[in-house]
Amino acid sequence: HITHNNAIDIHVGKRLRLRLTLLGMSQEALGAELNVTFQQVQKYERGANWISASQLWDISQILDLPISYFFDDMLERTMRS
Repeated sequence: HITHNNAIDIHVGKRLRLRLTLLGMSQEALGAELNVTFQQVQKYERGANWISASQLWDISQILDLPISYFFDDMLERTMRS
């Protein structure tokens, strides 16, 4: 399902990219864990495709994060907009 670059999807994607970078994990490696292509992971990172709740749960488990990590700074960012 493709969104219209919803600000929340973009924020979650940026947080995903940040965590992958910090872990030194590739899009390919995460994609393999999720059983999706690295192109799909790229779309998640850009906010071009939304991440379902179950996928977000899986990602948080794979990356050893609480779900809240993906929404950190959301309130602050939305209030500045």
